[in-house]
Amino acid sequence: MKTLLINKSANKKTGPLPVTYTERSSCPPSCPHYLDDCYAEAFHTRLAWDRAAIEGASVAGVVSFIQKMKLGQLWRHAVAGDLWGQGEKVDPVALGEVVRANFGRRGFTYTHKKSAQAIKWIRHANAWGFTVNLSADDAAEADRLADLKAGPVVCIVPADTKPGATTPAGRPITICPAQLNEYMTCSVCELCQKADRRAIVGFLPHGNRAATTDKRARRVVPIAAA
Repeated sequence: MKTLLINKSANKKTGPLPVTYTERSSCPPSCPHYLDDCYAEAFHTRLAWDRAAIEGASVAGVVSFIQKMKLGQLWRHAVAGDLWGQGEKVDPVALGEVVRANFGRRGFTYTHKKSAQAIKWIRHANAWGFTVNLSADDAAEADRLADLKAGPVVCIVPADTKPGATTPAGRPITICPAQLNEYMTCSVCELCQKADRRAIVGFLPHGNRAATTDKRARRVVPIAAA
């Protein structure tokens, strides 16, 4: 499985971080956005994603890429794509090598892989310092994933969600600061890298098919805080 390596992202939302893109076969078909309303199919992101299968590096190349980063460096895996491994499964050897290379650095990513096998290795990755956010598609699913205690959780929230919202179980939802402030980027915010945070990070629908994503998020509307 190949991974495109970019030393300094030009993505406006991410900011100038080292980032990667993993080829499409890493995505689990169970993801509701798979071959449908995935934000990564937007033009510029898709162009980079398409390159992963052609120009991408092996896991050894990813390890070398990480080891060249200075200690303390924030970096993001899989602007598009998912954790290493075909479909629903995680490749524990590949993930383990990346987790080891990440020691002293601050890597983070997101995953739609939710099989028992995947959750097992996601929990290990978070315990060893490589932050893997579990991605939910509505606020109720965010509660279910948080109950697994495998790692931090993010979720899609309806487009009209206001600051101060909570999940049905009362967990606070922090709307992605980069979506609320045009001058904020992942490189400044760093919230999604914090594996021990209490808050669910909520992402407002975005991409070419944001209306479809918004409908998915409305299966359970976050409850406004009193």
